This record gives sequence, structure tokens and C-alpha cells, in this order.
Amino acid sequence: MSALQRILSLVVKEFAIILRDPKSRFVVIGPPIIQFFVFGYAATFDVRDVPYAVLDESRTPESRDLLAHFEGSPAFTRVRTLESDRQIAQVIDPQEARLVLHVPPDFAKRLHSGRTASLQAIVDGRHSNVAAVSLVYVGEIVARFNADFGGDPSPDPRGGMVTVDNRAWFNENLLSRWYIISALGGVISMVVVMLLASLSVAREREFGTFDQLLVAPFRPAEILVGKAVPGLVFGFTDAMLLSLGAVYWFGVPFRGEAAALAAAVFVFMLAIVGVGLFISSLSTTMQQGLLGAFLFIMPAVILGGFTTPIENMPAWLQTATLVNPMRYVVIALRHVFLEGAGLHDIWPQLWPMAAIAAVTLPIAGWMFRHRST
Repeated sequence: MSALQRILSLVVKEFAIILRDPKSRFVVIGPPIIQFFVFGYAATFDVRDVPYAVLDESRTPESRDLLAHFEGSPAFTRVRTLESDRQIAQVIDPQEARLVLHVPPDFAKRLHSGRTASLQAIVDGRHSNVAAVSLVYVGEIVARFNADFGGDPSPDPRGGMVTVDNRAWFNENLLSRWYIISALGGVISMVVVMLLASLSVAREREFGTFDQLLVAPFRPAEILVGKAVPGLVFGFTDAMLLSLGAVYWFGVPFRGEAAALAAAVFVFMLAIVGVGLFISSLSTTMQQGLLGAFLFIMPAVILGGFTTPIENMPAWLQTATLVNPMRYVVIALRHVFLEGAGLHDIWPQLWPMAAIAAVTLPIAGWMFRHRST
């Protein structure tokens, strides 16, 4: 038999093994198709339906005409009408609105006197990409208003009768590095913990030592704790070290409480360990554990709001992100770093991650013995 024939026989054998195994057939066909459509809908930098609020202190036909240009734009969705500047923080802090348009009292008077009038655009800088693109849209709409009003039709709003006064909260210079690195520690530590947890039980099953562990004087809960603690320790340590690097190496401001950061990271690691051990409890080989971890990690990052805003995704995908722990830790970390949040402020992100851990960890513990009998 020639070398080519030997190689061909091995290739045929490998194809036969893959195609005969239902799990292998699904792995090579199902997940790529599913992820293609999920990522196609979720991974977008387009900005649309940006929620905004209006503070119109002019209350004149001119100010209403300007604001009407925003009403007809598909890029924006009006959610609130404010009565005073004290309400601006009330809509931006909880992210009810990503943009506030403030029309000053002398808006119409300055327009009719031939002077330049200003429109103040206050954006939420915690989402630097959304804020930057929103300000571009604001400039284009103001340029159209200037053209309709008889001013300079140039797309540069500074050339017209109305100029835009931009202000960004929490990230004054709209640095994308702050936006990314503030949550990067959670993403990287998730990968480490997911790999450790998803392989822990699968490795012992493949080596034949897990059955010995079950007949030893250990309860499933004790095995669960023993498997969970190393991942928790390594993940928590990595996340805290990366947070220190974000502050002292990359210069990302840390405005919140250290206790809030530690709590967000710990509860997130607990949820990820639960998911990883659940995947490992379903796997009989290390290869299956790795594939399971891979199938979780990529969608978790894309659907977690790390790179693209969740509100830009279709409604059905936004609903799916509710069971993704990455969604909550990304919000919590950015709140702590950029907004100055404390434990009370990030509680809405802590309890969903704790609930995910409370579901996945007991199921994984039950599956340890169930899968071995």
C-alpha cells in the first residue's frame, strides 16, 4: 500500500467517525450556523433608536421646529421631556436616556438677532461608541435645520445659525479605551475560569478517575465545592490584577468603591464556574468540554454588550441576553470604574448573576452522580 493510499484510508476513517457520531455531526454543522445568525444580528456598530430626553427652556416655535427634526429621525427615540436641569442626571445615570438635548431660554432671540444660538447635547460617555456616533447624527440634523432656516447648508454645524455644544458625562473625551478596558478584566477572567471549570470533571471522566472520586467518602456537594474553588480563586485574582492594570497602566479612572468591584467580580466568577461545571458534567471527554466552553464563550462576549450595545440588537436577542452573566458584569464594571458606583448601585446587576449561579451549580452537582450511574 502506497503512502497516498494509507493517508486516504485514514482520512476516510476520520470522516466515518465524525459522521457516524450524532454529537460530532451536530458540532460541525449546528453551532456554526446558529452562531452565524446570532452574530450577524448582534455584532453591529450601527446606532439606531438612541433614547433621548429633551429640556426645552425656550418653548418657542423655533425650538419646537428644531426638536421636530429629531422626532423624525430613525436614529433617535424620545423617552422623556424634562422640566429642569436637575432631571438630567435622573435620566442619564440609570441609562434611561443616552442623550439629552438642552435648548437654552434665549435660543429664538439669538436666532432672530442674527447671532449664533447653541444646542447643548449631553451624552452618556460610558458607551463611547454610541455617544460619538450620536453626536455625529446630532450635527447632521442641526445642519439640516440650519439649511431649512436659511443658514449655511454645510454639514458642519459650526457654519450655520445653530451650533452644537457637546458634553460627555463619565468619559469626557469619549475615549474608547476607557469603554473597553473597564470591562476587559471580566471578559479575560471569564475565558480562564470557563476553560478550567469545563475541563475539570471531563478530564477525570476521560482518565477514569471520576468514578473513584464518587465512591470515595465525598458527597456531591463537597465535590462541587472542591471543583469550584480553584476556578473562583484564579478568576477572581486575574480580574483584580487586570483591574489594577487598567488603572495604573492604561490610566482608566476608578471612581467607585473597591468593595463594589470585588463583589461584582466574585459573583460573576461564581456564575461562570456554575456554567462551566454544568458543561463539564455533561461532557464525557475533554474535547467535548472544550467545545462546550467555546460554544458558550463566543456568544457570551458578543451578547454581553462588551463591544456592541445590547439595545441595538433585535428584541428577541435582547431577551436572550437576560440569562448571560457577561451582560451584568460588563454593566457593573463600567458603572464602578466610570460612574463611581457603590454596592447599592450595582445590586440590579448582582442578583441576576447570583440567580444564574444558584441554578447552574446545584444542577452541576446533581449531574455529577447522575451521569455516572
